[in-house]
Amino acid sequence: METILDLPIENKIFYAVLVFSWTVYLWEAYLAYRQRRIYRSTMHVPQELGKIMDTDTFEKSRLYQLDKSNFSFWSGLYSETEGTLILLLGGIPFLWKVAGTVTARFGLGPEYEIFQSLSFLMLATLFSAFTGLPWSIYNTFVIEEKHGFNQQTLGFFLKDAVKKFIVTQCILLPVTSLLLYIIKIGGDFFFIYAWLFTLGVSLVLVTIYADYIAPLFDKFTPLPEGELKEEIESMSKSINFPLTKVYVVEGSKRSSHSNAYFYGFFKNKRIVLFDTLMEDYSPLNKDGEPENVPAEETDTPTEAKAKPKNKKQGCNNPEVLAVLGHELGHWKLGHTVKNIVISQMNSFLCFFLFAVLIGRKELFIAFGFYDSQPTLIGLMIIFQFIFSPYNEVLSFCLTVLSRRFEFQADAFARGMGRASELYSALIKLNKDNLGFPVADWLFSMWHYSHPPLLERLRALGGTKQD
Repeated sequence: METILDLPIENKIFYAVLVFSWTVYLWEAYLAYRQRRIYRSTMHVPQELGKIMDTDTFEKSRLYQLDKSNFSFWSGLYSETEGTLILLLGGIPFLWKVAGTVTARFGLGPEYEIFQSLSFLMLATLFSAFTGLPWSIYNTFVIEEKHGFNQQTLGFFLKDAVKKFIVTQCILLPVTSLLLYIIKIGGDFFFIYAWLFTLGVSLVLVTIYADYIAPLFDKFTPLPEGELKEEIESMSKSINFPLTKVYVVEGSKRSSHSNAYFYGFFKNKRIVLFDTLMEDYSPLNKDGEPENVPAEETDTPTEAKAKPKNKKQGCNNPEVLAVLGHELGHWKLGHTVKNIVISQMNSFLCFFLFAVLIGRKELFIAFGFYDSQPTLIGLMIIFQFIFSPYNEVLSFCLTVLSRRFEFQADAFARGMGRASELYSALIKLNKDNLGFPVADWLFSMWHYSHPPLLERLRALGGTKQD
């Protein structure tokens, strides 16, 4: 009787990929089940949280996170089933043949592999966009809408999705074609040139994203002159942060979730604040209709949804400064540079291993490519399937490291004398985003890139007393 050990090597590779993929899914499903038990069983505010979170907000956050977890289970099951069927039914080689048919219509034969690769890539991303659209619509217009976060209309959402797809193709296709060309002509050391190319692309994208790409989707305006801007500039100067500009992004037209970040290299740093982060700027704090904005100042004058709020959204100025103190702590402590170094070391290692494995014909046969070994398909097989165990371990290690960095950034803000303001800001942001403050230890350890709220508050000095 033939066993799996007696199968050809390519069959073993194929089934190993499927088994590992479902093992990861079942592990994630188990962790999510543990966390859903917490959501269902923790019906009352724990005593330790009594002075931090009111009963109404606690219940809202519990129901919101429960809905998100249930949605994640079903969308994850669909995604895993779809991926398995694509592999079992030969979806990848089929789509490659379709891409070849498309390029052949333009008089380009199999020898024009890069053009066929770009056709394949566009068809694959188009398929992914269409199959993912219903899930995205449900998440936005059912779950986020139900819990008061969605600020988009369906028309705005669809127009945004089309715009994202077009922008993605404008970046993805040229970059991929150049990468494939470098691999083709690079000789024995192509992996070094490929790594240097992707390094350059990533640095360029990080540099231009907020100035040229993000404004295609959101409105960025300079933070008005005033006390907050002066305080931000003063705080930046005190730690030698080379701040050049401070922007406010109109995140409220999409969602009431809030955020802040900085970007830029060397002596050209910019800070971006979501309008929902600042209670003095958030339109969501204004009852009734939104402000009258001249049509020429916005491309979506009729697509913002006015939703009266019963409470203030965002943080006051001292709390905003404390949040920025935390973000600047990441820069001062070298977290950004460390993350870039880790990312590029990983990228170099992956390209090196790709160079070692790309010549193994059995890898291509395992996924239905018997007569050809397209470079793009090799990249997909090796990076997505063969490296998946390594990627899972790396992801967990980076999650652990991220939590450590978050504690250090909190400590930096505390060292700047902003512990009290950061303490209250974390509580407000948790309430605004309906974060649930109770987590299963295993789920938290595997998934949380930021420490749970209570752990951060304890590290800042313990629970405040009235």
